[in-house]
Amino acid sequence: MPARSRIALLPDEIRDELERKLLTGGFSDYAALESWLRDQGFEISRSAIHRFGKDFQAKCEAIKIATEQAKAIVGVVGDDEGNMNEALIRLIQQLSFDILVKNQDEDIVDILPKMGVMIAKLSKASVDQKKWATEMRKKTLLEAADTVEETARERGLSEADVQFWRERVLKGTA
Repeated sequence: MPARSRIALLPDEIRDELERKLLTGGFSDYAALESWLRDQGFEISRSAIHRFGKDFQAKCEAIKIATEQAKAIVGVVGDDEGNMNEALIRLIQQLSFDILVKNQDEDIVDILPKMGVMIAKLSKASVDQKKWATEMRKKTLLEAADTVEETARERGLSEADVQFWRERVLKGTA
């Protein structure tokens, strides 16, 4: 089993700053990054920083592509019922599963608790999203039924006809 990357062992604030420097520096000048890390008290080689930078750049590109695709999808189908949220939740669940499958031979003890919490939150978010969509549909149908009832009364329909049309609209809430 390969040793964990020295960069993965950096404190979060140092790793976050390294990522920021990679982004703002256009994923270049690894010698300067090596020197900066040394000034922070960490001896990490240029080649290790380059490997990390290459992986980080690939992740950034994947996020950029996914964001552009999401914008295109929302532009075509909209997001009236939280379809984008549902798609995002499914994507993250799939990626989590892929990580677990690909790393089953490695020491994943460190990430399992975090992934477990993330999956639990995603599952709750998925349930909440579906509950919200159902509530919004019911609310919309109730508003439509109220409008139909009011309009039917204004038009002079009998009470039986008013209730008939109201029930027809509300049939979608059953």
